Amino acid sequence: MTKGYNTIGQPELRSNPQHIYGRNTHRSGVKTTSAQFLASLTLVTALLISTATVASAQLNPEDVAGLKLVNSVVLHDDGEMLAYTITVPREADESVGGDYQELRLIDLSSGDDIGVVEAPSSAAAPAWVPGQDRLAFRMTDPDYHDAPQVYSVDFEGEDIKKHTSAPEGVMNFSFSPDGSHLAYTMRDAWPEEVQERRDQGYDMDVSGEDERHVRLWVKDDDVSEAMTPDDMTVWDFEWAPDSRRLAVRTTYGTGLDDEMMFSEIMMLDIRDGELELLAESQGKVATMTWSPDGSKFAFLAAKAINDPLPQRIYVTRVGDYVSDDITPEDYEGTPEWLVWKDDQTLRFVALEGTKTGLREIPVSGGEAELLMGGDLEIFRSASFDSSHELFAAPVDRRDHPPEVYLGNLRDGEWERLTYNNDFLDGVTLGRQETISWYGPDGLDIEGVVTYPQDFEEDGAYPLAILPHGGPEGTSIDGWNTRPLYPAQVLATNGYVVLKPNYRGSGGRGSWFTMANHRDLGGREFKDVIKGIDYLAYEGAIDPGKVGISGTSYGGYFSAWAGTRYSDRFAAAITFAGLSNWISFMGTTDIPHEMSITHWDLWWFENEGINWDRSPVAHIRGADTPILVAHGSADDRVHPEQSIQLHQFLELNEITTQLVMYPRQPHGLTERAHRIDFMERVLDWFDRYVKD
Repeated sequence: MTKGYNTIGQPELRSNPQHIYGRNTHRSGVKTTSAQFLASLTLVTALLISTATVASAQLNPEDVAGLKLVNSVVLHDDGEMLAYTITVPREADESVGGDYQELRLIDLSSGDDIGVVEAPSSAAAPAWVPGQDRLAFRMTDPDYHDAPQVYSVDFEGEDIKKHTSAPEGVMNFSFSPDGSHLAYTMRDAWPEEVQERRDQGYDMDVSGEDERHVRLWVKDDDVSEAMTPDDMTVWDFEWAPDSRRLAVRTTYGTGLDDEMMFSEIMMLDIRDGELELLAESQGKVATMTWSPDGSKFAFLAAKAINDPLPQRIYVTRVGDYVSDDITPEDYEGTPEWLVWKDDQTLRFVALEGTKTGLREIPVSGGEAELLMGGDLEIFRSASFDSSHELFAAPVDRRDHPPEVYLGNLRDGEWERLTYNNDFLDGVTLGRQETISWYGPDGLDIEGVVTYPQDFEEDGAYPLAILPHGGPEGTSIDGWNTRPLYPAQVLATNGYVVLKPNYRGSGGRGSWFTMANHRDLGGREFKDVIKGIDYLAYEGAIDPGKVGISGTSYGGYFSAWAGTRYSDRFAAAITFAGLSNWISFMGTTDIPHEMSITHWDLWWFENEGINWDRSPVAHIRGADTPILVAHGSADDRVHPEQSIQLHQFLELNEITTQLVMYPRQPHGLTERAHRIDFMERVLDWFDRYVKD
């Protein structure tokens, strides 16, 4: 073990600025039995509605850019308190930057909604401190430090304490079950002599020489010690019930490609720092969890190394190493979250088609019983109280983005607790539903359709297709509008909108996710073509007025549509999309993941199909106007993919435009850029699809 630095676990001498913590019971609205609280809520709701965009009865880009989204939700064991984080976008008059992440507490007995961390500070990863009536979280405070540190507050949202002073900032953290230790991960600092050179301008990035590993630290009293070697990166960890062992997921490389494809699940004993194999796994790994008695270990992982998702449930008896896949063979779903109910029973939340469900399965395997879900409420995780009957979750529906809900397994009922986007009550949304059709080989394909508000089956409507990325992403039949996928905004402007779950998508098990292997851009894209034909046959759309807009792999679909299938598409928009499979493999940060789990084929094993399935290979036969957009700081799909596509389009005199968004990674994080992109989508489609 390596001796570390001292940290002070005492409250800082500081004032109590409102944006750090403080009682605030009138911000988002909470259902409660308290008459006084309800009265104040009614007044505030009326004020919010009167000042919001009620006059705009239709959703517009500014509305979408201003949505507040609930993220993580944690329910206390006693079922009386919960905490949640919420994404709060910056206002138009604020400095350029990303969203804030605020943290709030709800006292379920009184209905009080208490502000703990508010903008311009940001918080993440709320967790209850075992054995203490305190809530821990990771916070970035621009007034005091930029590197995230671990703090905690009491049930009143007060008595703030700082638990770490990690020089490079805390990435993940967890208190031991007995509350005696704090484990966290931190990226190694540059060696002192290297940092001095970098400060002098010698800040070159040299492949193979400039890796900085992420190590696991454990804090006991006021001393933190590094528990993992300096040549190993820790991506995830989970305390055992005995508070002496941890499961740690590690790699010897530092990149995302290593994390997704080559991680190992090890067991660390903090008493002597010994590491040993805990569970066999291959490919992608997700949620990890110990049984209550510590004798078993469960986790989500891939069926095989070429499975694009960690969607199988594995159980290992501690000390045996061998992992048993207990996922029912006939189960068509993608588990995303896992927890123990007791030593013999696991619960999981899964994507199931375009819906979600909470299920229970014996650790020995067998039928996965549906406990709750399969309806309008969409949730991707759950936080239970000690009774295992009451749980809290971020839940979205067709009519609103994620809010805090309570679910009760006794009666199967939901209770909504927060109302962070009240203006939506005055917005008219298009009708939304899940449809299905047959792919080119008879495979059943699903998709989510959103219709214009005045929709009538007369076949006159233009169609906007919004393919998800991945390709292992999933279009869900809940809230379906965000800046890169503005479904309801397009519906408001007269488009039928289709979000297809083509083969290769998640939500239907490993077999479906792997059904596009060695055929990217082949039958999976013909699934989309068949969806267009189905909607035309049903009298919903004009097949001569079809546009497509997608991001990442969805951007590849858009570029592929506008080139190889130019005769079927009036316009295309690609954001951060792939255009040349061969050059993409030479510039992306995930070459192994893309080759092994999606292509199931290395490009040099069959250069012909990689080139043939590249949009730039089919430009000479195309005439579809293509809007090309990309973030300048994208490491996943290098901006050269869009620059290359745009230049080839121009050289072939095809209508195009290139938009580069400064500072943006593999997505859009800034308000102005989000609004700009949505407005460009509307303008491009109105110009080349409607007209």
